[in-house]
Amino acid sequence: MRIGIIGAGAVGGAIAALLARAGHDVEVTARGAHLDAIRQSGLALTGAWGESTSRMRAAATLTRVNELVIVATKAHDAEQALRDNVAHLRNVPVVIFQNGLDSLETAQRATPRSDIIGGLATFASSFLSPGEIHVTAAGPSYLGVAGENDVPARYAARILNDVMPTFAVPNFRGAQWTKLVINQVNALPAITGTSVQSVVSNSALRRVMTASMRETVRVGLATGIRFETLQGLTHGRLRNFARSPLWLGELLPGQMSRRMGITPNPGSTLQSIRRGQPSEVDALNGAVVRAAATVDRGAEVNALMVELVHAVEAKGAFFSAGEVSARYAALKA
Repeated sequence: MRIGIIGAGAVGGAIAALLARAGHDVEVTARGAHLDAIRQSGLALTGAWGESTSRMRAAATLTRVNELVIVATKAHDAEQALRDNVAHLRNVPVVIFQNGLDSLETAQRATPRSDIIGGLATFASSFLSPGEIHVTAAGPSYLGVAGENDVPARYAARILNDVMPTFAVPNFRGAQWTKLVINQVNALPAITGTSVQSVVSNSALRRVMTASMRETVRVGLATGIRFETLQGLTHGRLRNFARSPLWLGELLPGQMSRRMGITPNPGSTLQSIRRGQPSEVDALNGAVVRAAATVDRGAEVNALMVELVHAVEAKGAFFSAGEVSARYAALKA
């Protein structure tokens, strides 16, 4: 099957490698040294889903009409990437693997003649170097649509499920919110320059992470969201998590850290910062802040995460655990 992947980074590169390994005719878009490496030596995949190097078509934009297109750019790059490739997207199912809450609306605006399918990846993956993707922890992916016609989502899920666990879910908006809770692990590694596991092992930072996760759940509930089940996080479990004492809630990030295994996971936000690229913090923690404003609530912890990540991006210097803890304590003063 001809499949196009727009954005062959940590997520898109892993999906592309798996599909090519299974025999699909894959073409990817990439830039700079990464594009050169894929053209010259193929795309290498290592980690939880095995090792392989796959040859595939690679260019700055798609060069043909495919039977399925997967978009896996960062949230802030998605609309422009879709517009750059729109000539090859009309009347083609397009899966948008993207964090945050705006992926479906953004894609529909950019390519209105495509069947738009939302995608959420819960596997942990790192873009190690040009031409090399490493999967640090396996996990399922979830597809869904905004309306009632879920045929495109089920179609795409069947294709992807042959190479990695993928499920179509009816409540995709709820799934986006559950993933937003999971993605709360990203900001603090970017702020401190350490892995998710290191952050969670630090009691002060774990407390801040738990507070940002609980705040996210509370905002979601206030906006009427029913959380979809992802990685064992059910609506009932998240509702109880939001109501529980902070010290008890700290068990959740601990469980998430253990699921990632022992290989240090930097999180997607820190990966972007290390590559000198804009991060997705505005699409993650920033989405919580914007949603809170629609129901006249505050989201002070998530707003602090946004502020500190942007400070790291601007100054190129990380914060110590003590500095982060002090800033968080000031919110409660």
